[in-house]
Amino acid sequence: MTTSSRTSRPLEHTINTRQLTMIGIGGVIGAGLFVGSGKVISSAGPGIVFVYLGTGLVVILVMRMLAELATASPESGSFSTYASRELGSWAGLAVGWLYSYHWCVTVAFEAIAGAAIASQLVPGVPTWLWALGFMAVLTGVNLAEVTSFARFEFWFAMIKVAAIVAFMSIGVAAVSGLLPHVDSPGASNWVDNGGLFPAGMAPLLPAALTVFFSYFGTELVTIAAGEAKDPVDAVRRSMRSVGWRIFVFYVGSIAVVVTLMPWNTAEITKSPYTAVLNTLHIPGAQTIMNLVVLTAVLSCLNSGIYSSSRMLFSLSQRGEGPGVLTRVTGRGVPVNAVLGASSAGFLAVIANYFLPTGAVFTFLLSSSGAVAIVVYLCICATQIVGRRRKSASENAALPVRMWGFPYLSYSVTAILLIIIGAMAFSSTSWTPLMLTIVVTVAAVIAGVVHQKVHPAARRPDTALVDFDAVSD
Repeated sequence: MTTSSRTSRPLEHTINTRQLTMIGIGGVIGAGLFVGSGKVISSAGPGIVFVYLGTGLVVILVMRMLAELATASPESGSFSTYASRELGSWAGLAVGWLYSYHWCVTVAFEAIAGAAIASQLVPGVPTWLWALGFMAVLTGVNLAEVTSFARFEFWFAMIKVAAIVAFMSIGVAAVSGLLPHVDSPGASNWVDNGGLFPAGMAPLLPAALTVFFSYFGTELVTIAAGEAKDPVDAVRRSMRSVGWRIFVFYVGSIAVVVTLMPWNTAEITKSPYTAVLNTLHIPGAQTIMNLVVLTAVLSCLNSGIYSSSRMLFSLSQRGEGPGVLTRVTGRGVPVNAVLGASSAGFLAVIANYFLPTGAVFTFLLSSSGAVAIVVYLCICATQIVGRRRKSASENAALPVRMWGFPYLSYSVTAILLIIIGAMAFSSTSWTPLMLTIVVTVAAVIAGVVHQKVHPAARRPDTALVDFDAVSD
């Protein structure tokens, strides 16, 4: 089919507001917080808190732009659908496939991370077998029905939130000197051992990329909105709360870690949250945190399969992906899209069988971090173009509006472009940059070719770039 949309059984609107809200909250907390934070703390020092804060502010503004788009038109394709509408089919196809690629890599990343944690709890089982089991179970959950995904994600999120709140409560009590037999360190761990940035500014850029990767997932609620009972209200509430989620879960908990522990200890690199709890003499800290981290990893794995499958389904419905991915079961599940999204995780299981866990883990992390920035850039461009095309009355009627438009929108776009440009001058970010450029160029070329082959998808009244005019 060559039209911009395809006929298929529609997805069902069965996710309730409570589930969608918890999906939005839980989407922020994953392995990037519990596992990746130790690496960036040890490389950047206690000043990493300001990296989390600054990066978080950028993400909050991007999510505000996305909230404006999503509350006006809730779609499973989210920003990909909006990019097709406002910029042209080439943009929607490109960003949609980039996003799917990113989440497929994340699925593989979480499968390996979960297996590594589970093997610590039950050492006799090889990591590849754990990864295979996790992939099989959560693929089955996503194949059952969307409410199965929502229920699992609701309880995953509850556990993660409870764990972070408990950790912060204990940490704040320790910092305040309220825990027995524990002396408050004051500001010593911030100013001793080289100060805020003991290694200078060089590690901050790669650290920011890792943090961006950790934050990616806040957009999940706008994708799930396509199957929600009351999408506008749920998206509005969830996206308005993204700020406090980032400040509490990330900035707050990382601040507790670097306050209570020296940044250059070996324990903080391995597992910062476990290291803090051990320092505070909390019984069973290692096992408790392993279980919490495993829950977070499985939650992100579950979300990754869901979000990638819905994006693949939306792309195919619009004629920007293979038609076979539009098949929907009687229970409203895009079965082939789910299997396609899960395939990367199963490939990671095979890779993990032949390669050391650390090699697979590191490669997956470094190969997808910068794609998040490209996706954010597309969201910015879509919001700016879409807002300018609307009349004053249409803008006034928007359920959610971007703050300080157009100044903040342009400022965020400029910051993201500066980050990408700065990557070229850092040896540690050179490889992620090259990988990002390769996959982005490939996606854009595919989008341009598709738009030229299928002129009906070009949307000449809204396309930002008219490629036919350029080629003529």
